[in-house]
Amino acid sequence: MSDKQLIEEIRSGNLDAFSILMERYQQQVFRMAMGFLHIKEDAEDLTQEIFIRLYESLHTFHADAAFSTWLYRIALNMSLNQLRKNKKRQLLQSIESIFNRDSREKTPLEMLESKERDREIQAAIDALPERQRMAFILSRYEELPQKQIAAIMNRSEGAVEQLLQRANENLRKKLQTP
Repeated sequence: MSDKQLIEEIRSGNLDAFSILMERYQQQVFRMAMGFLHIKEDAEDLTQEIFIRLYESLHTFHADAAFSTWLYRIALNMSLNQLRKNKKRQLLQSIESIFNRDSREKTPLEMLESKERDREIQAAIDALPERQRMAFILSRYEELPQKQIAAIMNRSEGAVEQLLQRANENLRKKLQTP
């Protein structure tokens, strides 16, 4: 069943159709949320909130664009809003998780070094200008083609390509070891 058919079924009151739609897009939405929030539990919570918002605003969807583009736009906006709310809490949780991680494969020093490198990468991604960060996450975490990223971000494909090039260049500079 196509997205369009599922939406019509949902609008007619078929909640099973919403479950199908949610299953179809849940992993992609989760990966996007994870790309912004970096904390699994926060990304899971946000994914649920995104689908609640989706259900509540499905009546406003007009098939001008692909459903997936409309959904990604909702997910992108909600991810950015949540990121702004969670900046301080996110940093504290990342630091705390260094000490609470259970692993028999790595020594505490290796875990600390790995977590520190992850934190550096996350910080570098978070420090990108907003449009570069959005394009980077949609490209790397969601593996979306530039054409779809352009539609989601309301930019040309050339502009998205430039944003991705700048994001990659900025990340290389920030992550270079002296």
